[in-house]
Amino acid sequence: MTERQAETIASLVIGTAALGAAVYVLRTPALRRVVWGAARNALIAGVPAWLLAETRSGWAESAGRPRQPAI
Repeated sequence: MTERQAETIASLVIGTAALGAAVYVLRTPALRRVVWGAARNALIAGVPAWLLAETRSGWAESAGRPRQPAI
């Protein structure tokens, strides 16, 4: 067995396991509520933090550039 074949088989096994877990979670109401709550919390916490980081990065990058004259 070559390394490429082993990687392909491993990817298929992991993908099948992930799909099976997703189906199980979607069919179990208690787990579905937990997952939706966790996803909501991740979005509520993650998106503002990402926007803040991008704003700071853009601000820092623009500080070193010379200003463009107004036309």
